[in-house]
Amino acid sequence: MSRNTELDVEAAMLRREIDRHNALYYVQNRPIISDETYDGIVRRLEEIEREHPELVTMDSPTQKVGGEPLECFTTVKHSSPMLSLENTYNAAEVRAWSDRVRKALGQDPWYTVELKVDGVAASLRYLDGIFVQGLTRGDGEQGDDITENLRTVRGVPLKLTGDFPSVLEVRGEIYMTDEDFEKCNATRVALGDEPFANPRNAAAGSLKLLDPKVCASRKLRFMAHGVATDTKVTSYAKFAALVESWGIPTIPGRQIFPTIEEAVEYIEGEIASRTKMAFQTDGLVIKVDDLRARLKLGIRSKSPRWAIAYKFAAEQAVTKLLAITIQVGKSGKLTPVAELEPVQLAGTTVSRASLHNAEQIARLGVKVGDTVAIEKAAEIIPQVVSVVAHGDGGTYIFPFHCPSCGANVGRIPGTVDLFCVAGRQKCPAQLKEWIRWWAHRDAMDIEDLGPKVIEQLVDRGMVTSPASLYVLSATDLAQLDRMGKRSAEKIVKTIAATRTRPLRRLLAGLAIKHVGTSTSGDLEAAFGTLEALSVATVADFLKVPGVGEKMAFSLHDFFHDPDNQSLMLALNVAGVKPELPAKKPAGDGPLTGKTLVITGTLSRPRGDFEARIKDLGGKVSGSVSKNTSFVLAGEEAGSKLEKATALGIKVLDEAEFERMVA
Repeated sequence: MSRNTELDVEAAMLRREIDRHNALYYVQNRPIISDETYDGIVRRLEEIEREHPELVTMDSPTQKVGGEPLECFTTVKHSSPMLSLENTYNAAEVRAWSDRVRKALGQDPWYTVELKVDGVAASLRYLDGIFVQGLTRGDGEQGDDITENLRTVRGVPLKLTGDFPSVLEVRGEIYMTDEDFEKCNATRVALGDEPFANPRNAAAGSLKLLDPKVCASRKLRFMAHGVATDTKVTSYAKFAALVESWGIPTIPGRQIFPTIEEAVEYIEGEIASRTKMAFQTDGLVIKVDDLRARLKLGIRSKSPRWAIAYKFAAEQAVTKLLAITIQVGKSGKLTPVAELEPVQLAGTTVSRASLHNAEQIARLGVKVGDTVAIEKAAEIIPQVVSVVAHGDGGTYIFPFHCPSCGANVGRIPGTVDLFCVAGRQKCPAQLKEWIRWWAHRDAMDIEDLGPKVIEQLVDRGMVTSPASLYVLSATDLAQLDRMGKRSAEKIVKTIAATRTRPLRRLLAGLAIKHVGTSTSGDLEAAFGTLEALSVATVADFLKVPGVGEKMAFSLHDFFHDPDNQSLMLALNVAGVKPELPAKKPAGDGPLTGKTLVITGTLSRPRGDFEARIKDLGGKVSGSVSKNTSFVLAGEEAGSKLEKATALGIKVLDEAEFERMVA
C-alpha cells in the first residue's frame, strides 16, 4: 500500500470518527471523549489534508472552518413555502385553535409539544446524503442561499449517516448558546466593537456575513423541527427520530399527547417553571403529530393551520427599589431611574431600571422601599412594570429643580416629559451628555475623548461648549487624573483632526431638536455652509426634502438663539471650518431612483453612508416598505432586516454596497 493510500485510509477513518463524535455531542448530547481528545483527532485530519490537498473531500469535517469570501448571496425559490407560526399567549387560545383543528379533521388528533428556539429559520437540502444547499426563510417563497455559511454550523452534518432518502429537506433554527454568545460579545468588546444585543441578533448577523470564516468563528448551531420532503413516515415524532439517526439534531424534550387538555396541562407546567436551557427559547410549539392530517388541514397565506406557538410572557424578576435618581440628558430631559437591589434577569445582573417619567411613577404608585417587578423591554432595556408589595416609603415627589444645576424644571405643552430650562451650556449634566454626543461616531467622531475625560473637563470648568474642546492644549489635559503626557497629546491631535469634518457631522453634533443624522445630510446638501444656515428662514428650511414645519421652526430657533450664535462664532474662531460638500457628478448616479434603508452597526458612521447614497442619486428612508429598493445591513440588524427579508427586499452588506456603487 502506497503512502498516499495509507493516508487516504487514515483520513477516511478520522472523518468517520469525527462524524461519530459530532453525532454523540450535538445529537445525542452524550460525549464520550474530552474536548482535548476530539481536538487532537481534528488536528491530525487537518494536518493530512494540508499536506495532501488532493485527499480533501467535500464532506470533510475540516470544511466547517469556512471557505473563501463570497461575492454576494443569491435568491432561491423554496421547494415548498417556508411558513411562520401563529402566536398565542394563553391556554384558551390554544384550546380554540384545537377546536378548529378537530372540526376540520372530524376527530381528535395527537399533538406534539416542543420548545420554540429563539433563533433564525433555515432550510437544509441533502442529495444522496450530501449537504448541497441551505436557505434563509426570506419572504417564505424564496430565501438567500447561505450554503457556505451553513457548512460551518455545528449540527449541520455535511454527510448523513444511516438509511436516508436520496432527497431530503429539513427545516429548523440556527442559534447560538448563551455561553458562546457571551464569549462572542467579550471578543467584540475587546476589539472595540459594539456587542450584540442578544443571541438571536448575533446568529442573524453572522449568517449575513459574506466571509464564511468569520461565520465559523461564531460557533452557530442548528436544530431541526420540520420536514419539506416525503420521508415515508406518517408521524412527526417518528420523523424526528429518523432525523436524529441521520446525524441531525432536533429540539430536545419533545412530548406527545393524545388530547389537547393533556398538552395544555404540560404547557402550563413548563411555562410556570420556565426551564432554563443552554440556549434562548421564547415559547412552546404545539403541532398536530400526524403528517397526513397536516396535509388535510393545509396552510394560510403565511402560517400552517396544523401548528401554533404559545409565546412566553416577558421574563420578570422581583427586587427591592432602593432609591429613585434623576438622569439629565443632552436635551435637558429628566428621566427617573430606579436604583435596585441587584437581581438576575434574562441572564444578566440588573441594578438599575427605567421609570420613564413622572406620570409613569404616579401610574404605578411606586415608592422607595417597594418590592417591584422588572422586565426587559425588547429584551434589552430593564424597566419597572409593577409594584409587588409596598414598603414604608413615602410618595415620591418629582423634583421642581434640576438636580445638576438647580434651574427650574418645566414641561413642554402636550408632552409628559419634564426638562431643565437652563440650557445645555449652563447645566453641567446636559453639557456632559452633549459633549459625549459631539464625540460620538455618528457626529464628530472623536475616538479618544472618553466619558471619564469629559466628566473631568466639565467639572473643572475647562469645557463649557463644544468649541472649548478645540482650544485645549496637551498641558491642559495633563492636569486631569490618570492622564499622561502622551495620552494628552493624542487627544489634542484627535480633536484637531475633526476641525474639517463635513458639515453634516457638525450639524449632527449640534444635536438640534428634531434633527437627526439623515436630515443633517439633507441640510448640508441644501445649504452648504453654516453661514447660509444661520440666515435661512423657516420657508427656506421647508424647501428641504423631509423637513416639516416642526423641524423648520426648531432649526430657525436654534440658529437665531444668541447662545447658539455665540457658539458658531467660537467654533469659527477655534478653526472649526467644515469642508464643503462634494459636487455631485453630472447626470444620473448609480442609485438614482433607488430608496435605501440603513440598519445595524456599520464600519463607519451611518451619516457617511447616507451622504454617499444621496450623492449618488439615491434616497434614504428610515423604514422598510414595499417601495424600498435595498437595505444596507450591518451587524446587529434587527426588525428592519427581518421586515426586508419578509418582503423579499434585497439586503446588502458593506462589501456588496461598495461593489454596486463602484
